[in-house]
Parts: sequence; C-alpha cells; structure tokens
Amino acid sequence: MTRSRPGTAPSLPPVAPEVFAAAVEGLSTRLRRRLDAAVESLAATSADAAEDGTYGIRCGEDALVTLTPGPSGTITSPDQARCTCLLSPRCLHRTAALGAAPVADPAPRAETAPPAETAPPAQTPPPTAPVALPARGPSAGQVRAAEGLWTAAAAVLAAGMTAAGAVAQAELLRAAHTARLAGLHRAEGAALDVVRHLRDARDPQGAHRVQRPAQSVAALRELLLVTHRLKAADPDPGLIGAVVHHHRPDGPLRLYGVCREPVVGPGALGGVLTHLVDDAGNWYTLRDVAPGGPERAGRAGTAHVAVRSFLSDHERLSRGGLVVTGAVVAPDGRLLAEPGVRATFAAGRPWAGFAFAAAAADRTGDAPPLTGCDVEIVAADGEAVLARIDTGDGPGPAVRLAPAHRHPALAHTANLRRLGACPGLRVRVLGRVDPDRVTTLRPLAVGPVPGPGAATLRLPEDWRDRADLGYDRLCDAHFPAAAPGPAPSPAPLAAADASPVDSPLRRVRDLVELAVTGGRRAAAEPARDSDRGAHAAALRRGGFATGADLFAALGAVAARRPRDAFGRPAGEDLDQYAAQWLATAVYLTGTEAALRRDLWHR
Repeated sequence: MTRSRPGTAPSLPPVAPEVFAAAVEGLSTRLRRRLDAAVESLAATSADAAEDGTYGIRCGEDALVTLTPGPSGTITSPDQARCTCLLSPRCLHRTAALGAAPVADPAPRAETAPPAETAPPAQTPPPTAPVALPARGPSAGQVRAAEGLWTAAAAVLAAGMTAAGAVAQAELLRAAHTARLAGLHRAEGAALDVVRHLRDARDPQGAHRVQRPAQSVAALRELLLVTHRLKAADPDPGLIGAVVHHHRPDGPLRLYGVCREPVVGPGALGGVLTHLVDDAGNWYTLRDVAPGGPERAGRAGTAHVAVRSFLSDHERLSRGGLVVTGAVVAPDGRLLAEPGVRATFAAGRPWAGFAFAAAAADRTGDAPPLTGCDVEIVAADGEAVLARIDTGDGPGPAVRLAPAHRHPALAHTANLRRLGACPGLRVRVLGRVDPDRVTTLRPLAVGPVPGPGAATLRLPEDWRDRADLGYDRLCDAHFPAAAPGPAPSPAPLAAADASPVDSPLRRVRDLVELAVTGGRRAAAEPARDSDRGAHAAALRRGGFATGADLFAALGAVAARRPRDAFGRPAGEDLDQYAAQWLATAVYLTGTEAALRRDLWHR
C-alpha cells in the first residue's frame, strides 16, 4: 500500500458525473451546506492506494471512505464508493470524496477493423475530426436537455467561478448526464469542461491553479452558446456534436519524435505530451497527464512511457522514433495502449527533415496548430523575447516569443532569458500561436538554423538539433563563441503588440472576465461606477460602438433586481442575465479575432 503526501490533493480515480450528482441529491439540506468545506478539507487529507486498486480516505476517527474503481479505472456505479459511518450512503464523507475526485470523460468507442477483403489497398490517414451524426435538428427531448443545461450554466455564471460550489457543480453534472443520454455530445463535453474549471478555481492548493481567466470565459461561453442555440431548435448538426471513435490504421505507423510539451491544465493536472509525426505529415501524441500540477509536469519530461509491453521514456522518444503496429489512435491524435498494440523503438529524424510550415492543426480544433519558423533575436522584453521572422529575403514580421509556462518547475522562462541576451542570434522555433495575444508565439522547442557561418545555436549531438524549452536548459556552451552584432530596434514590435492590449476593447474584456470569476454582483459594479459613462465614451471613440452598448447593457442587467408589487425580490431573471453576458462574450471573441488577423497579416 502506498500513501500520498499529506498536504496535497489525493490522486483519486475519476468519477462519472452521474455518480457524484446522485450523491449530492441524496444529502439533506443541512449536509449540502457543509459540502464545500468538506471537499476542501480533503486537500489536507492523505489517501491510501492499495495494491488491489482501491483507495481509502480517512474522514475523522470513525469514518473511512473506500473507492473501488472498475476495470476502466473509473467510478461508474454508486456501489463503488462506500463509507463506514452510520449515515452511509447518504453521508457527507462519501459525497465529499466523490466531489474531490476528477470528473471522468465519456468513454470513446473503438472502431472495428474492416474485413481483410474489403480493406483499402493504401494506408488511410487518421481522421481529422470525429464521426458526425446525421444532419438534423434537435429533437424535443434534446431541446429539453439543452434547457436544463442552460439553466444550470446560468446559475453558475450568476454565482461566479469562485463561488459556485459542489451543489452547483452537481446540478451541472446531472444536466450533462441528461444531455449525454439525449445524444448532445458537444454540450456534454462543454459542461464537463466548465466543471473542471470550477474545481480549479476553488482549488485551495494555490500553486496548482491555472490563472487564465480567458480559459474559463471560453469554456462557459461555449456551453451557453451551444445550449442557447439548441434550446432554440437550431438545425445546425454541429451543435449536436459527434460520437467519438478511436481509429485503427490499416498498416503500421512509422513515427518520428519532434518535441516534448509540458501540460498544466485545470483540476491541478500536470504532465507531458510527446509530439510525433509520420511521413505523410500527420501528427500524433503520447500523453502522460494526471493530477499533480506544474510540479508533475516538470518531472514527467523524463518519466517512463509504456505502450503495452514497450517501455521507454519521453525524452528518448522525442528525439528518436517509433514503429507501431495495431495502433489505436484517438480523434485528437493520441496513441492509446489498447490490447493488440505493439511498439518498437526506431531511429529519429533531425528537424531539417520536417516540413513544419505545413504542420496540421490539432485534431480537436481547440488548440492552435504547432507552427515552425526561423527567427532572428532582437532583444529581451521582460520574460519574453522580441524577434523577427526570417523570410529568406530579409527581415520579416515582428513576433514576441513568450513563455508557454512560467512556473519555476519548468525551464521556459530561464531559456528565453538566455536567448534574449543574444541579439542577432538566429534560431529555428516550434511552438503555438497564442490565441489571446497578438503577434505572440509560445515556443515549445528551438534548434539551430542550418547554413554555413550562421550565428545560431550549437547543441549537443545527442539532442538531435533541438532543445525542448520546458525541460532542456540552455547554457554558454550552446551559444556561438562570438557575440552576434547589434539588432534593429524593437519599437515596431512593441507598438503592434500594444494595439489590442491597450485598446478601449479591454474594458469589455475586463467586464466579461469579472462576471465569470466574481459573479453577477461583481459585474454590477460598473453600472454603479461614476465613470461608467467614460468607459462607454472611450469605446465609442475607439470605433467600438456595439461594444459600448453591450458594456452598458451587461452592467445594467447585472444590477437589476426584479421586485413584485410589494417591493419584495421576485427572482433573479437568470435567463436574461446569461443571454446578455453571452451576447457580450461572443461580440468580444469575434472582434478580438478580427483584430488579431489584421495585425498578423500586416
């Protein structure tokens, strides 16, 4: 038996949404009021993991909660969670343990391989999207399920991410389960994503929190937008979502390692993605993500990775290669260790053999594509680096290289600081375009620019001409002996980047984010602010007349409290408030996207 470290959140098995929702429903009103405090107290409680796969959590002197996940490693039945107290199963201990555990994802389906006589003669690349359902509008049952999800999401928005506790989460999970039964796959996934952000916002372990309000805004906007259109019977088949299928290629996969990417996600998740590519340019990943936050992400870069009987480590695979037979590939490109899969280590390929400019987008569509380019370092800019893209015909557009993660357990910030101290240095960069900041690239790895006499990096041979910025640490020996010459002024880059950040539109962004994090009461403050007219005037002067109207309307609706004929509160009109916030958030997203496109293509 192993014991988790006291003072850290127990690494509990995932729990199906309906199991936790049913547990909360079984509590009395008095116990529901104590549920949030009970869930938070488990962060300082040790969990015992037995060799038979069960988990034990001691809750006081007389109560022991035992979680027994099934073969999938997930709690899918109420019988798999038991407590020794007299109130079980309608007890606070059992429900709090289920609430502290991660939310389980829906189980994808595996495609069956076609018969040998009907198999196509050539290998078919993995699908770039899940298999879509038939093109039809939502049924009456699906509309009702969407209405339930909308109501639960509107309640979360009114309370705010930091105040929506376990009861609000349970209502959202119950509505998500109803949506799943109704076949609303996209809405269900959006609801589960919101719950993960809710739990991350309330995580008492501050070091594990992801301080990105934009991510929470995007998650809630997606849920409200999809459910709003569904309950209006919008016939767009994309709103229904897709049945997720795993894919089995017809032949073996010959893959080449590209780089390692640290992963820090909501719910105190941490780990690594090792990116691989095949000869046709299709991208794949080996994923190792579990609770543990940035500290686990820092350790995972050199951790072992197993594909059935094959055992290696992420560092070796990122610079080597892999031959996989009987592969099972998830829709997002993840290689899965399903029965029948066989893997063998193979030689890698230098970066010069990859066509990064033609890198495919992430299959989920949720993340920007991996983008590669050659740049010339201009200067340091705090934690970031100012650079210019090398087009081959001279200096190209300006770009800012910003740390993918700033946690000290990862090396991004330290490595960018070293690069910023060498103006004139030319490097090859592979990273992700930041969707929230203009002309900003978050590099995952760098390498030397090929060519005689180039002022570029000098990396060890066993690094295979690449350095993973989250894990490898650049030192003096990796830079040319002669210092590069002076670089051009970074003023044009600074001016371009400042446009959207310092524009009047940031007032709308601040209000939208404040509404998500602080709730309706926080969003009502601008309506009482003596300078609210100045905010709207600044938006109009900047050409954002619609933004000014939406800014004023959201503050006004947030501050409004309906009353009956006797002056008593008459409800919260959550539907109108949620609809007004959604309209503002959709406008903000579209306008900022248009500004980013304009600046990137100048």
